[in-house]
Parts: sequence; C-alpha cells; structure tokens
Amino acid sequence: MDLLTFFMLAVPLVLFAAVVILHPSPVYSAMSLVVVMSFLALYFFFLDAHMLGWFQIIVYAGSIMVLFLFVIMLLNLQNDPQEHQQPSLRTASRIGGAVLIAELVFLFSRSSSSEKAAAELPEGFGTVVALSEKLFTDFLIPFEITSILLLIAAVGAVVLAKR
Repeated sequence: MDLLTFFMLAVPLVLFAAVVILHPSPVYSAMSLVVVMSFLALYFFFLDAHMLGWFQIIVYAGSIMVLFLFVIMLLNLQNDPQEHQQPSLRTASRIGGAVLIAELVFLFSRSSSSEKAAAELPEGFGTVVALSEKLFTDFLIPFEITSILLLIAAVGAVVLAKR
C-alpha cells in the first residue's frame, strides 16, 4: 500500500471515528462505526489479507453491529442534555484525552519507519488455511468464550426487551 492510498483511507476513517465519539445519537454513532469497520476491512484487502478483510465485513460490520443496533433500539436510548453537563465527566474526559495524546506522542516518537525494515510475512499469511489453523488450535478457547458472550448479550437484550 502506497502512502497516497493510506491517506485516502485514513482521512475518512478518522473522520467517521470522530463521528462515533462526538455524535449525540447512539444510532448515528453505531452506523458510523459500521463505516469505520468497512474502512478497516479495506486496509486488510490492501495488505493481501483477504480473508481477514471479509471477516471484518461479515462479522464486525455485519453481525456485531446489527446486534449493537438491536440493543440500542430495544433500550430506546434518549438524549439527556443534563448527563453531559456534569463537571466530573468533563474533567475525566479531558484527562483521558490528554493521556491518550501523550501515549500516542510517546509511541510515534519511538518508532521510526526509516530505521526499521518491513518484516517479511510468513508464507500463506492471511489465507483461509493459515487463519483456520490458528483459530482452531491456538485460539480455540477464546473463540468459544466469545461465542458464549455473544449468546449472553443476545439473551440479555431479549430479557431487557420484555420489560
């Protein structure tokens, strides 16, 4: 991926990520998150990890975001203008933002792309065989735990909807 392609994808990705954080409506935030996930999938496609790109679209931009929207619609979240006016929340968010910016500056100052050569990817990186081998050997337990957590979230949404 060349530098121009990187920035053509990075600028809208960052803008939509800002919409996720700054928009007062949870539905618009969730829909913007779908766009962010789609741009991340494009990064995987440009890095020749096609299977990961499709997983990003199908699993995250598709299934999980539908679940998020389902929960948001079931909870019927309303905008409460007084909720965002609390001084303690504003102070905590400013401190968190300052810590995040300090971490990013520290990490970017330590890494220099000119000093480090690009690492060679192993043979078959991003293929279905390599991904499934890792998923069902090294990461079998986290994979199953994630499926159980998603099942619990779906059951919890149904229980909340019955109220």
